[in-house]
Amino acid sequence: MTAQRLLRPPKPARVAVLSIHTSPLDQPGTGDAGGMNVYIVETAKRLASAGTAVEIFTRATSSDLPPTVELAPGVLVRHVTAGPYEGLLKADLPGQLCAVTSGVMRVEAAHPEGWFDLIHSHYWLSGQVGWLASERWGVPLVHSMHTMAKVKNLELAAGDTPEPMVRLIGEEQVVNAAARLVANTKDEATQLIELYGADPLTVDVVHPGVDLEQFTPGDPSVARRRFGIADNAVVLLFVGRIQPLKAPDILLRAAARMLVSDPGLRSRLVVVVCGGPSGTGLEHPTSLVDLAAELGITDVVRFEPPGDRSTLVDWYRVADIAVVPSYSESFGLVAVEAQACGTPVVAAAVGGLRTAVLHDTSGILVQGHDPSDYAAVLTSLLSQPGRLAELGHGARMHAASFGWASTTTGLLHTYDLALSGWAAGVQLASGR
Repeated sequence: MTAQRLLRPPKPARVAVLSIHTSPLDQPGTGDAGGMNVYIVETAKRLASAGTAVEIFTRATSSDLPPTVELAPGVLVRHVTAGPYEGLLKADLPGQLCAVTSGVMRVEAAHPEGWFDLIHSHYWLSGQVGWLASERWGVPLVHSMHTMAKVKNLELAAGDTPEPMVRLIGEEQVVNAAARLVANTKDEATQLIELYGADPLTVDVVHPGVDLEQFTPGDPSVARRRFGIADNAVVLLFVGRIQPLKAPDILLRAAARMLVSDPGLRSRLVVVVCGGPSGTGLEHPTSLVDLAAELGITDVVRFEPPGDRSTLVDWYRVADIAVVPSYSESFGLVAVEAQACGTPVVAAAVGGLRTAVLHDTSGILVQGHDPSDYAAVLTSLLSQPGRLAELGHGARMHAASFGWASTTTGLLHTYDLALSGWAAGVQLASGR
């Protein structure tokens, strides 16, 4: 440990961000790309604007990828070669962590000593790499779980595959190794403490954000014309990865029940599913299409691929209600994006969705996952245009409290605490 590092003030000049299993350059909504990808991109750009340079390490998934990509001024994405470029599932990545760690170490070794002030790892696989790098470089590790195996296994969808023991053990190790842990919500902080034995003094709650300049209300008629949807259509929207955990099937089953109760709704109902297969959903990539056929609602369901941000904004503006029926969510970024566009949300009362959605103000939280309950809530709201408008107004107000600037400020505070605590620990160990 150099004297220069010991005396360095707790303000990170350069942070190594680890996102091993999914690249921030990937399109959210398919594969393993989702809200975490958005989180990393948005916070990295704002950290760089605030004077903290960011280098993001991710596993290369194609030989065509350049070693380094500038994501934004002050933000580099580094592609680490580890294992085959294609065809490697997330479940197989633990076997490549040594190769990933070696690649990360080589990059740091090519720089002057003390190049990175701090490591921020995202998801447990990255945390395993960050744990070793932290010890090797003599810098603190800050870790964000994003999802937790113990929580997912407690709230598992019927027929879904439980998270394996290797992940549970790996997460416990990362919790013990991290100087500080970033939780998306108070609920997640409690889960880290109660399920993983995290020290409450090292857990910081920092809410994810939304781009309030891009996700804004707009003219629904203009957006509907873009997608060929009639102005009098009733539009229910699901955005996200198609997998049992996200439970898009609940929306389809609820829609089928709504049509049984009100056959006349069929001429106006449009159920939009925007996303691609992911996770265990890859085992049966046509499962949702098959379910729509089985339920006899193929004519009202519209499957759309993940789109860029401007496309996503228009889908939110098109929708009367966004539906987020997940079995588990560490936060629920889709819910906040929809609300920022003035679209009320009907969501499961689980995890971070209890923070992302303000019940009876910006949307409705549904207890349990019974499609009949969702059908009843959706039918009730659609029959009350005035109530729906009130929730739309509340949605905009609630989303306004979740800007990325606030998230970045929170992260910088966590980084300062990590650096201060690390410096104090080093000085104590050295007898100073």
